Amino acid sequence: MKRKTWIQLAIILLLTAVFLYFFFRGVEWRNVWTYLRQVKLGWFLAAVLISPLHLATRGFRWKYLLVHEKPDVRFYNMFAANAVGFTVTFMLPGRIGELVKPLYLARREGCRPGFAIGTIVIERIFDMFTMCALLGIFLLSRPLYASVFKIQAQTEKNLAFWGIIGVALASTLLVLSLLFYFFKDKALRVAAVVLKWLPHRLRDIILNLLHEFIDGLKIFHSLGNLLAYIGLSFVVWLGITFFYLVFFKAFGLAVSFFLLIPYIFLTMVGASIPTPGMVGGFHYFSKLGLVELYGVDPNLAFGATLVVHAVQLVVTCLIGYVILWKDGLSLLQLKRLGETMKT
Repeated sequence: MKRKTWIQLAIILLLTAVFLYFFFRGVEWRNVWTYLRQVKLGWFLAAVLISPLHLATRGFRWKYLLVHEKPDVRFYNMFAANAVGFTVTFMLPGRIGELVKPLYLARREGCRPGFAIGTIVIERIFDMFTMCALLGIFLLSRPLYASVFKIQAQTEKNLAFWGIIGVALASTLLVLSLLFYFFKDKALRVAAVVLKWLPHRLRDIILNLLHEFIDGLKIFHSLGNLLAYIGLSFVVWLGITFFYLVFFKAFGLAVSFFLLIPYIFLTMVGASIPTPGMVGGFHYFSKLGLVELYGVDPNLAFGATLVVHAVQLVVTCLIGYVILWKDGLSLLQLKRLGETMKT
């Protein structure tokens, strides 16, 4: 293993350990177990059944990015690519699943790999913009719910801070993507100059992938598809919010749909931290959101977070492993596929 890889792994493990320390700090296991035994089975089973919903809505949304390359992409393959990608993300470090997802679809549908990767960049940009927009609506609507939902001033400031960070990051990626797309020839010439020190064959491969990647941004050339994609991005995240609404009912947490938005935003922030399987980052921000936003007992917040993460991991990985079994593939093969593109 290269020295650079060891350093990256050490940083990831350190981040994971820090977040897990704060997540586990002060836990009273007896109280956690008491809360877990009180889970309402009906609501819990309902949450398990709808937990893969986002794989379907993400798949349906994806076709608006892929239509410029292949109009007749099968829905099953988009669903399967999402399931396999998230399975790899859950099971392996380094977020290789973000690359495996488009590369898996490219192989199944005969798409260009670089094009498929370009669509995932757009997906992540709009995921961030969508949740930041929902958070903005929530914060601006405070006068409407101030009498029934108290939120501490510091918590509101923290939410606004992370919202600004999200908008800034998404805006930066969006501007770079637009520059690549609308100034394609210049971008490729600059890339050729920057990469001129590489062997001729490797440079050509990278430039070809970059060319395909820029083609994956073609949604910016179709206003109709762009508006449809924006609308479906809200469907994706409101569907995720609905899953948490049902799940929290299983734990007796009566939080209304709209008031769940800041919690969903915080879990997105935690899940964005590149820890293995979202462990640590997701757990810390989930517990923080439940305690700070809704005044939930820390032990209940701890138990609910553990269970909701376990449900997402187990259900997604079961679906992913069934798909891989049908395809005759293994996680090791997918890991190599992702690492090949990284290098």
